[in-house]
Amino acid sequence: MPSTPFAPVILGNEPGSFPHSVLAERHPAIIGRVRDAFPYGPGQHRALDELLKSCTEGTVEPLPADAPDRDRWREWGLAGCAGRSWYDVPWLWSESYFYRRLLDAVGWFGPGTWQGIDPFRPFKRAELDAPETDEELAALDVLPGLPEQERARALLHGSLWGNRADLGFRLSAEGAEARDPAPALVADDSAALWSLLPPDGTATLVLVADNAGRELVPDLLLIAHLLDEGRAARTVLHVKPYPYYVSDATTADVVDALHRLRAASGAAATYARVLWSAMADGRLTVRAHPFSCAPLPYEEMPDDLRAEFAAATLTVFKGDLNYRRLVGDRLWPPTTPFAETTGYFPGPVAALRTLKSDVVTGLSAATEAALVAAEDGRWRTSGTHALIQVAGTDVK
Repeated sequence: MPSTPFAPVILGNEPGSFPHSVLAERHPAIIGRVRDAFPYGPGQHRALDELLKSCTEGTVEPLPADAPDRDRWREWGLAGCAGRSWYDVPWLWSESYFYRRLLDAVGWFGPGTWQGIDPFRPFKRAELDAPETDEELAALDVLPGLPEQERARALLHGSLWGNRADLGFRLSAEGAEARDPAPALVADDSAALWSLLPPDGTATLVLVADNAGRELVPDLLLIAHLLDEGRAARTVLHVKPYPYYVSDATTADVVDALHRLRAASGAAATYARVLWSAMADGRLTVRAHPFSCAPLPYEEMPDDLRAEFAAATLTVFKGDLNYRRLVGDRLWPPTTPFAETTGYFPGPVAALRTLKSDVVTGLSAATEAALVAAEDGRWRTSGTHALIQVAGTDVK
């Protein structure tokens, strides 16, 4: 990855910054929501209280001696971060470790009756079962009558915008076109993406998922379309091995989303049958690699994961957190080429991402200027802008 003094690693120690607000405000609020969502016992309440005090006033503490992944976290930098303020270690590391300690507090790793109980499941289910999801699934019924290219574009934008119901399934991709004073879609390499997935039935697609619920559903719909139209012969969906960042998708969330599609009618149910069949015959597989929860950039991925990405026709990274890990959680100048920050990647790679943090690369100078003039720095974190970026097409 390029090394430049103008791209420092992001920390959370600057009051008023977005990372500082996440550590100081969002994490305590998450502890409160999780506490209220389950009838936890006294031990879990004490552990949550201790985590709250630690992450707001204290320092990073080691994992328990019996933690099943203690050695792994040592490899991921725990020894260098322990004893330091949560605000003074890299923000990506601090955020990730917070969720790991939260799972400890509620008994996820066990032993005990709360082992394996997802503390975020009530929030995920509420979103998946919301009436808005019915409306979005019903909107799919107009797709079968459209040309394949239009259906593909609609589903790509649905995956890009995730759970933004006002944009997710609008066939015109309203809001994603150029607009004054600044565009919603700040980079668009979709033509390059489609060129890597021609309808010849030979491509292998890897999709690294982001959130569960109403964001995972359009990812699955896009996969179904690619398989059904021959744009992919095989797909691999990477999810998290354990609950992470409140809404990140696990295998259980994939199952919930598939059941939600199967329970629908019309085109949604048809897509569900495609996905169900593809999982049964191996054309769609789900992977949960431990590195998916690592507090590190993908530049430091292990060899087995690197080999898997290298064998793919295209690897697509969904969402904001995956983007931070793909390009490096640094304050890059926004005009830094996306291809430069992903030059380490072993094959063609794409990012589908709604902007919800400070990290961004690959913008033109004119686009950056328009965004700054219109919104100052809010465009980086508001979730009202998105990008489709592709790099590494000359690797294969």
